[in-house]
Amino acid sequence: VLVGLKSQLKRNMGDVVQMHFSTVDYVIFALLLVASSGIGLFYAFSGGRQRTTQEFLLADRSMSCLPVSLSLLATFQSAVAILGAPSEIYTHGTQYWFLGCSYFLGLLIPAHVFIPVFYRLRLTSAYQYLELRFNKTVRICGTVTFIFQMVIYMGVVLYAPALALNAVTGFDLWGAVLAMGLVCTLYTTLGGLKAVIWTDVFQTIVMFAGQLAVIVVGAHQEGGIAEVWRKARNGSRIAGLDLNPDPLERHTFWTLGVGGVFLMLALYGVNQAQVQRYLSSRTEKEAVMSCYAVFPCQQIVLTLGCLMGLVMYARYGEESPLDKGYVKTNDQMVLYFVMDVLGQLPGLPGLFVACLFSGALSTISSAFNSLATVTMEDLIKPHFPQMKESRATLISKALALGYGLVCLAMAYIASLMGSVLQAALSIFGMVGGPLLGLFCLGMFFPWANSIGAVTGLVAGLLMAFWVGIGSFVGRVSASAPLPPLNVTVPNVTAVAMTTMGPVTLKPSGLQALYSLSYMWYSAHNSTTVVLVGLVVSLLTGPMNEKELTPGTVYPLLGNLLFFLPERFREKLCCIMPLEDKVTNLQ
Repeated sequence: VLVGLKSQLKRNMGDVVQMHFSTVDYVIFALLLVASSGIGLFYAFSGGRQRTTQEFLLADRSMSCLPVSLSLLATFQSAVAILGAPSEIYTHGTQYWFLGCSYFLGLLIPAHVFIPVFYRLRLTSAYQYLELRFNKTVRICGTVTFIFQMVIYMGVVLYAPALALNAVTGFDLWGAVLAMGLVCTLYTTLGGLKAVIWTDVFQTIVMFAGQLAVIVVGAHQEGGIAEVWRKARNGSRIAGLDLNPDPLERHTFWTLGVGGVFLMLALYGVNQAQVQRYLSSRTEKEAVMSCYAVFPCQQIVLTLGCLMGLVMYARYGEESPLDKGYVKTNDQMVLYFVMDVLGQLPGLPGLFVACLFSGALSTISSAFNSLATVTMEDLIKPHFPQMKESRATLISKALALGYGLVCLAMAYIASLMGSVLQAALSIFGMVGGPLLGLFCLGMFFPWANSIGAVTGLVAGLLMAFWVGIGSFVGRVSASAPLPPLNVTVPNVTAVAMTTMGPVTLKPSGLQALYSLSYMWYSAHNSTTVVLVGLVVSLLTGPMNEKELTPGTVYPLLGNLLFFLPERFREKLCCIMPLEDKVTNLQ
């Protein structure tokens, strides 16, 4: 009888929530799609009309600081993050906010290390760097790894929010997936990177508006922000500084503030989607400034996610919609809360849905464009160096279209995955660390050679999958519930979070390795690549400075060991400054 009553209650709640989704909400959602398509069409038929690969893939290197910075932010802020961060705060408290401490170094290092190297080499694909520094084999290995990472991820990032939306509001599942996928493919294929960046700007504004609407209305209904804070404090949701150094603890200051730096570097330092935006800037200074400008924006995004989680707690307390059976997963809980708070205000639920899918659009459009770029520049052009510019541009557009269709196919595959969906999501986070390690090996260690680079990358990927899959299988076999999609880190690194839950018993041996906090994944895997790469390089014959392509090594050791005599620094192969090398190159 109780089960029957509970299921009836669920059906009744579902009916109530679905009734709140009005025609006005659908109109606002449609306007988002129309506006995004319009921006794509505008850049398809204006300016140079996307007739060259330079314009289609790099926006003619003509972008200013503001749109690039907002685009960097939008790529970072996925729909998974919009749904995940508030439910993380609601469930575990504000400890997650300390992730913001990692943003400082996580953006400062790319601005002053990675951007100067990539920009001065005048690259189109980040993986061109790997050929200049090592050889073609390393470049292809990096490219294939990146393509695997993005193809697996982009279907999931489109399907997961649509599934949550469908479960809570009755919004048509495949209607939403197809509408988003096709619109995104349209404006990415027609408008190139310039359209992707300007739609990101528009979608970022929509994201901010949607989250602010929920927070303002929700806090007002609970008696103001002071009352929300009081309830959260009384419910032990306001966390202090946790300085526990245990790497197995899911969230502490060290896992978030230090481990988070490596997650940020994997995204903002070497991920093609972000590197492409730096390279589209008019000058190196504008690229660096866009990186700086992301910092306050990210802090705002993180704060909005935390505030929404606290307002949720003020509304429901310990009796969450998940516990009451109104929703099935944590990521649905945020949508249930939005419909509960905004349901009586026509248009506002639609604004949040537009906000949610803006996150998805910005992520997958970046994926399409970056995938088309690396496929063209790293896999096709090297074999056809005499290819005409018009033909190369046409193939680039066809690649963007092709990856758009692959995304829809991956969304369908994601729908068949069931519980494996979580594992597919975590693959994205697993691959980011080894790629970061590969670039760091080349950029900071002049004696690393190509054999060391390939061996290190393989070792890093094996370590990543061993720890990631071991953790996932261990927790599933223990029947532990999976945590929420609690991410505000780069799409790019975000989803390793989905494999890690709270640790109850102190594990030992291999189990301790499997219980490593997901925030240390990137650091652990990138360090594996660097250490294995250096050892193999030293065993197989290290490179010397004369063999290096000028401008491919950042003089990190030379700067750190400034106190050593010049002859010792010369032996360490790190004395020539970056500026001199680049001048020689150009």
